[in-house]
Amino acid sequence: MQKIVLNSLLLALAIYLIYWANRSLDNYTLSILNNIGIFAILALSYNLINGVAGQFSLEPNGFVAIGAYMGALFTIPTETKIDMFALVDPAPVVLQMHSGFLPAILIGGATAAIIAAMLSFPVFRVRGDYLAIVTLGFGFIIRIFAMNNPAYTNGAMGLNDIPGNADFIWIGLITIVTFIVMLNVITSRYGRAMKAVRDDEDAAIAMGVNTFAIKTTAFVTSAFFEGVGGALLASFLTTISPDQFTFLLTFQLLIIIVLGGLGSMSGALFATVLVMGGMEWLRFLDDDMNILGYHTGAHPGMRMVVFAILLVIMMLFARKGLFGDKEIGETVRKRFGKKRSLDQQRSGEAL
Repeated sequence: MQKIVLNSLLLALAIYLIYWANRSLDNYTLSILNNIGIFAILALSYNLINGVAGQFSLEPNGFVAIGAYMGALFTIPTETKIDMFALVDPAPVVLQMHSGFLPAILIGGATAAIIAAMLSFPVFRVRGDYLAIVTLGFGFIIRIFAMNNPAYTNGAMGLNDIPGNADFIWIGLITIVTFIVMLNVITSRYGRAMKAVRDDEDAAIAMGVNTFAIKTTAFVTSAFFEGVGGALLASFLTTISPDQFTFLLTFQLLIIIVLGGLGSMSGALFATVLVMGGMEWLRFLDDDMNILGYHTGAHPGMRMVVFAILLVIMMLFARKGLFGDKEIGETVRKRFGKKRSLDQQRSGEAL
């Protein structure tokens, strides 16, 4: 009961802070928080398949692109689509796509999940590095499809004038929902089975675990939330193009989940703030600085050099990530539990 009350209070506090931030903070700060929130959704979902289930998948950019294009096409008005598609006329099915913002987000996630379910049959016939190559190829296929089918995606010109409905309230609330869902998944019997597959797939098979079903469940769930994150990203940026969904996007998410700790959802959240926030907060290093009367001059890209050095240092001292495969609650209870047991032991010795 005490745990339920504490979790309810934390949830209420998080929702209050989201509403307060959306009303009180300036647009620049909110844009940073929105970016962090979207990448938190993507990192949490990617951590499920890569960190919890242990499948070295490199597909996030493909599913994010699917969600982004579906979310954009369903929210852009028909008249805007007709004016926007300059290379060829939009396909009839594109003109018929229209819905509200929330249905468009869910459609983007559902489309990614359906494609993931179909993709799981050939993908999970292989393991390890071969799985990475297959899923990496999927991301390239989606990007090439977007570039070479202008009747559906407007080709390399991308989609513009996307309604910017994704404010911090939407993004913050969906981030909370994603975090709660992921925590419930990894603490369920499916989550325990995913960890068994990650630790030793052959042993899991010997114990009667349907590894294909478990990996597919993780893959589809991860793809759904990656699609949702892509739809939010499209609405936040109000413009998308195939060049935004390269392997660099997957690489950024991989850095985040490895830094936070593979399998730790709390670590993914904390690492997203460090990575996405840090790249913005260190932006001053690119500009001319006055250090003790000496002007350093502008050095574009210097922040990325410093940021990379900081990441290397952090990983040297935390080789399993900041949280390992534990959640923040487990870490706090473990540390306080050790301290309490030591205090009790000392009290006993004193008596």
